[in-house]
Amino acid sequence: DSNFFRGSAIYGGSYNETQAYLVFCRASLEFMAQAGLQPNIIHAHEWQASAVPMLYWELFSSTMSAKPVLTIHNMDNTGECRQDEFGATGVSGETFASVDKALDERTIGHNPERLCLLKGGIIYSSAVTTVSPTYAKETLSGGGAGFLQSTLARPEVAGKYVGILNGIDNVTWNPATDPFLPACFSSYVPEGKAICKAYLQRGLGLEEDPDKPLVAVISRLVPQKGIHLIEHAAVHAVENGGQFVLLGTGHAAGGLQGLANDRYRDNKNVSMMFMYSDALSHLIYAAADVFLVPSMFEPCGLTQMIALRYGGVPLVRSTGGLADTVFDVEGGGSDDGSLGAGTQGNGFVFHGVDGYSIETTLDRAFAMYRNSPEAWKALSQRNMRNSISTSWEQSMSSYEQLYLGVQ
Repeated sequence: DSNFFRGSAIYGGSYNETQAYLVFCRASLEFMAQAGLQPNIIHAHEWQASAVPMLYWELFSSTMSAKPVLTIHNMDNTGECRQDEFGATGVSGETFASVDKALDERTIGHNPERLCLLKGGIIYSSAVTTVSPTYAKETLSGGGAGFLQSTLARPEVAGKYVGILNGIDNVTWNPATDPFLPACFSSYVPEGKAICKAYLQRGLGLEEDPDKPLVAVISRLVPQKGIHLIEHAAVHAVENGGQFVLLGTGHAAGGLQGLANDRYRDNKNVSMMFMYSDALSHLIYAAADVFLVPSMFEPCGLTQMIALRYGGVPLVRSTGGLADTVFDVEGGGSDDGSLGAGTQGNGFVFHGVDGYSIETTLDRAFAMYRNSPEAWKALSQRNMRNSISTSWEQSMSSYEQLYLGVQ
């Protein structure tokens, strides 16, 4: 009778998505048990898989000796779940309906009280990670975890909670071999980047001018991503002789769509595409001079890492993983031992949430681009050389130590 596999969409189809994930969690554990598998680690991600550690300890730990590990990518989504919904796993939700297990504290006294799957995953996992050291700090003390901050602050949880920076696939994202580019390039042979910029300008109907700084955004267009700051940057970039390219979709795109359809309808320096194309994203990364990531919060962020890989100069708001990967050219690397310590800066960083903050930071980037072209070229090439630090190599080592520590 299940309709989990009906409909045209994998996500958000004509079914109860929470129930589908719960069934998936139980099925995954059943598969391991029936196949006689004995993993050392069962690594789950996000609220969608948080029932795995919960079910493991309740049903499967007597026949398996694995340790569950949970990675949280974004605490903005916590997985609210009715107790009766949890019954899709074959286990009553009442099993977890206490404050020290998975009860959603926000619903205490309500009828019915609800579960929080992410909380249950945190409580039942042997180790919990999130996707950058700074985001881990923000969730512990900066309000980034919302009501789950009290759960993370428990001594037994805080001791198993750590931030490990995500990485990018340096094979897929490699300007020296990228099949989507009209000309490949590297830090040692950088000339292809200028060819990619001219190719993108021509293809999008922009004025083909190598001297105009090209500001790019590739993003989900949701409030988290600092949409009002993107709007300010678009206007400011064009008013100051730059070009602006955007690729993305999302429910908060209205203001940008208004700019695209009205103010910049026939402007030869603006191209906003409310869609997603993998091939086009590669070309935009390759062509961009300045890559904009002004997020309100950002657990990790990968776009700034890809931009560095392609010789772009990120302009970011200092939060979460952006603070762990981008360091201002006027302030150098970080001083706390994180990525970039002791190195030269690789981008432009601001802290405010207002238009003035991003506009003045964009002014600094444009000034360097125009007044110090050799320094800009050196920065671009240095970013390409140093971008190996954003690969999975460092993260893999951290996860290996984590896995060894919980066995």
